[in-house]
Amino acid sequence: MWKIYALLSALFAALTAILAKVGVRDINGNVATAVRTAVVLLLAWGIVLFGGQLRDVRGISKTNLLFLVLSGIATGLSWIFYFKALETGNVSKVAPIDKLSVVFVMLLSFFFLHEQMDLKTVVGGLLILGGTLVLAL
Repeated sequence: MWKIYALLSALFAALTAILAKVGVRDINGNVATAVRTAVVLLLAWGIVLFGGQLRDVRGISKTNLLFLVLSGIATGLSWIFYFKALETGNVSKVAPIDKLSVVFVMLLSFFFLHEQMDLKTVVGGLLILGGTLVLAL
């Protein structure tokens, strides 16, 4: 099931890039990020409320909260830089470079989470890196 969720994530990420490029036209990227963030905030809390999961908030540990806050900060910075790139760059170039994050995830998960790095992962990461370099140069 996780593969279906991952494919849906990729599909909506692609839509996000196209819609964001149109949405950032003639406005500041920081304003665009703030609007987008407000929508995501309302959507996420709406899902929690209508899913009856509000009581689960009490079960969040200090460690969970710390890392979720840090993740939120990283997400916010990612979105800010993404919208800044979209302001002046072509979405067909910005989005693939942004997806270089996949390579960074592979490396960081290996070093910090001690996940295994098999040959398929290394080759896939190198192909993504190569494709990004082709598009960027």
